[in-house]
Amino acid sequence: MSSPDHRIPAPRLLGGLASLALASYALPALAGAWPPLRRPLGIEDRTASGRGYALTFDDGPHPLGTPAVLEILARAGVTATFFLVGEQVARDRSLAGEVVAAGHQVGLHCHRHRNLLRLSPPQVREDLARAEAIIADATGRRPRIYRPPYGVLNACALRLARRRGWRTLLWSHWGRDWEARATPASIAARATDGAGEGAVLLLHDADDYGAAGSWRRTAAALPQIIDTLAQRGLRAVAA
Repeated sequence: MSSPDHRIPAPRLLGGLASLALASYALPALAGAWPPLRRPLGIEDRTASGRGYALTFDDGPHPLGTPAVLEILARAGVTATFFLVGEQVARDRSLAGEVVAAGHQVGLHCHRHRNLLRLSPPQVREDLARAEAIIADATGRRPRIYRPPYGVLNACALRLARRRGWRTLLWSHWGRDWEARATPASIAARATDGAGEGAVLLLHDADDYGAAGSWRRTAAALPQIIDTLAQRGLRAVAA
């Protein structure tokens, strides 16, 4: 992947639950190979109802990308789920509030965008606690849905999510929109390839952890994504 911050490590022997989480969930191409493991761990990659499709956006709020995405969603009459980053919310609290005011769902991504496998349990707990508090204070809603950076989980994050009653949601389809080489056409094609009932699409409304200006290509691809799925008879739903 083009940006170091979006390089998902290849599966390797890490030991125990962390190894299973990384090998099974960090790479969507592998996720389907481990259904017996995914369910007991409480990790999901489908809409809660198993119907419709969910648009999800990671890494915001972003001062330019988030308003652009919100405007497109409003025009289309579509709702989405935004997995917010605590440090980004702290920079623009009012924008996080606008996401909720527009009728969208907010989830917890992290406070700082780091691979959890590189953090100690106390660091994981501190990061998630800070993110939860900042998001709740800025939006008036305590997040109940969780997605870790890069889709990489560890045992501490899984235990904490379960204890806090968070639903841990990854994705079934992605646009790889953070890449410098991505185009609106490639994003739309990848995000919708094979997407059907229950699909969860991963996109990004920010470029802080990806290629500069990548949110512009995501925004340009978004109408085509919505139109393509509507033509399949799919309805956008909350994740």
